[in-house]
Amino acid sequence: MAACVFSIDVEDWFHILDLPATPELAEWPGLESRVVPATHRLLDLMDAHGVKSTLFFLGWVAERFPELVREAVARGHEAASHGYAHELVYTQDRATFLADIRKAKDLIEQAGGSRVLGYRCPGFSVTTQSPWFFDAVAEAGYAYDSSVWPGLRGHGGLPGAARVPTTLATPHGALREFPISLARIAGRDLYFFGGGYLRFFPLSLIRHMVRRVLAEGRDVTFYLHPREVDPGHPRLPMGARRRFMSYTGLHTTEPKLKALFSEFQFTRFCDILRNVER
Repeated sequence: MAACVFSIDVEDWFHILDLPATPELAEWPGLESRVVPATHRLLDLMDAHGVKSTLFFLGWVAERFPELVREAVARGHEAASHGYAHELVYTQDRATFLADIRKAKDLIEQAGGSRVLGYRCPGFSVTTQSPWFFDAVAEAGYAYDSSVWPGLRGHGGLPGAARVPTTLATPHGALREFPISLARIAGRDLYFFGGGYLRFFPLSLIRHMVRRVLAEGRDVTFYLHPREVDPGHPRLPMGARRRFMSYTGLHTTEPKLKALFSEFQFTRFCDILRNVER
């Protein structure tokens, strides 16, 4: 049975990818961090509506704020991995990538006190340029991945990839893939359920597309970042298009989430995986 999954990529306001102004890893500790209060805002909002989610923690965030991981787990949410250093997959070789996601998994497990099953790469940046990606994720000990954008996008995408959850066979074992939920409208595959897309599209259209995808028997994967419920967070300099996608409509995020949480039932990726394995 198709389900809605609410997921959060837990990273800070300065973790926007692929910009000249994006700070280097060594600079992160010296910057004002807003990830803890913004994540608390999301946790409180989900508590108010009885929603349980999957939080893909950046390993750097888990290392710096382990109490945030513990709190999310204590509130009944799933702690998963977003890698450590927030780097695009296609800029790394296999060994560098594997070391990064292993480090993140270990840090998040130590912080949360529970096994980390899932991984999502920064920017959905798995492409045909990294044919080793799924095997490396399995080798690092993950049971599932949610990195595939089954179409074209700025940071990658895998056009032609399966649009439904699929079990992939790798040399290091089976890996369940939960792709991002694209929906076709006016002859184009678009995303309506998170990030700048959720902020840009009207709530009525988002609701309609949720119902359509569910009716097709496909899961609806929502994703957001904590900064998207923090309209006052600092801004990075960037071009007009990226600025629009990153900052437009931040004040609409929370009201839309309240409406969606009130109308639809949500689950965690680990729960779907558990049902598949039965």
